[in-house]
Parts: sequence; structure tokens; C-alpha cells
Amino acid sequence: MSEPKKKLSIPDLKDRKKRKQKTTLVAVGDFLMAQWAERGGVDIVGVGDSLGMTLYGHSTTLPMTVDQMIEHIKAVRRGAPNTLCITAMPFGSYATSDLAIHNALRLVKEGGAEAVKLQGGREKFDIIKAVADAGIPVMSHVGLCPHFVNSLGGFKAQGRTVEDALKIIDNAKAIEEAGAVGIEIEAVPPQVAAAVEAVVDIFTFSIGAGNPGYGQALNGADLIGAFDNFKPKFSKRYGNVGEIAVNAFSEFVKEVKEGQFPDADHSYSMPHEEAEKLQAVLSGKDSG
Repeated sequence: MSEPKKKLSIPDLKDRKKRKQKTTLVAVGDFLMAQWAERGGVDIVGVGDSLGMTLYGHSTTLPMTVDQMIEHIKAVRRGAPNTLCITAMPFGSYATSDLAIHNALRLVKEGGAEAVKLQGGREKFDIIKAVADAGIPVMSHVGLCPHFVNSLGGFKAQGRTVEDALKIIDNAKAIEEAGAVGIEIEAVPPQVAAAVEAVVDIFTFSIGAGNPGYGQALNGADLIGAFDNFKPKFSKRYGNVGEIAVNAFSEFVKEVKEGQFPDADHSYSMPHEEAEKLQAVLSGKDSG
């Protein structure tokens, strides 16, 4: 029997960066996918509020609540007990420092996450610092921040001009200065991600930011091909679970309608003598 997987710690992330060791993060939202991720050797599971889109069918991540996130963290923890878990703080849950501390504590205490992640840079300095000072490992997010989708006019790549790139780099510096343990860099050119990596000592995760850095993240539903409403440019599909599932449902419908399912292999048996007795009883009732 194989030994349980060794769970990474937050200090391990900084050490991995020093050793230039590649690290994987996959966003998952339920027990089953968390199990698959852990069995597949994923280093970190992220319970992202992107599950509002992949599991709840919302058009953005904005509707998710802290209560919902806590239940999903619990499910993921049960599925991947030996994997470091970082959870997103949903939109509106960190509008002020006091609110951010309260909700971050809930996500860790009630949900069981080891760290929380919010979105924003220098403008969120005081909030990031407050959460860090409360003893909660906190990350933040630069580049395409889904919580700013309305301000950005959609899910659009960022950092394509020098001005925007410099702002992202400055935000990354502020995040580190505020006491964060890591940064997620989303949907920016690789040159921008490399510049961020060069100016911070904390761990960085790229999702659609090219190969710079030592952490690579993808959404699990995108990775396995389960979510096909749309496909982000940066998302590579390593499987086609959606098509496999549709084909399975279709085959089930076909076999039921044609009388092929259930067959003897998928039905319970009754001892022959008991079946005869039952038939005799039923026949007697019918004749009576």
C-alpha cells in the first residue's frame, strides 16, 4: 500500500521558488475532482470562486458567497486531505479590513483552507496587510482579476502596454510589501509575468501568463474538458470528460428504451426456491 502524499506547507512554497522547483495548482470545487487531483499528484488545490461558473452556471464569479465557498472547501478537503488548499475570497467579502479578517477567518476555521486569496494590488494594501497581520496566510491576484470584470469590460487579457505592465509590476510589489505569501498572475504576456517574478521573493502562480515562475495553475474543469461553455486561450485540455459523459448518458438512454438495461448482470437475484414460493403465493392470490 502506497504511503499518503506529503502535504506542502506555506513555507514550502517560498523554498520551492528558491530551488526553482515547478509547482502545480488546480482549481477544484467538489469532492470528486479533489480526489482526482490528489491522486494525480497535484501539489495544491485551489477552491476558486470560478466554481460559480463551472458548477453553478453563472456568467461571472461575482454571485458566490462566503457560505457557499465554505461548503465547497469542506468537500474539497474531504477529497484531498493530503494536499495544500488555498481558497478564493468571493467578491464583496473583503471590501473592508474588518470584513476581510472576519471572512478569512471563517474560510480557514470553518472551511479548513490553509490560505486565502483575494484580488487587487496597491489599492488593497491595507486589506491584505490586515489579513496577514491577523495570522492568516493570504495571497492576491494581478493581471486579469475576474472580480473587476465589470470595470474591465469583460474577461480580457491585461498588461499589453508598457503603462499597464508597469502598473501590474507595482501592484505585485505592493502585495509582497503588505505581507502576502503569494501572487496569482492571470492572462498577461510572459514578459510581464517574468518582470513580476523578478521583483518579488514570494511565490507566484501563472494562469495564462506563460512559463515564467515556478507555479502553474489551471481550472480543473477546463483541464479535464468538463466545462465547455467556452475555453480560455490559455487553458489546455488534457482530457475530454464532457464528451465522455454525454456519450455515457446517451448510451444509457438508448439501452433503457431498447430494453437492454438492466440485464441480469445489473440486477439482484433471488434463490430459486424462494422465487417459486413467491410465485405460488402470488398465483394463489390471483386465483382467489
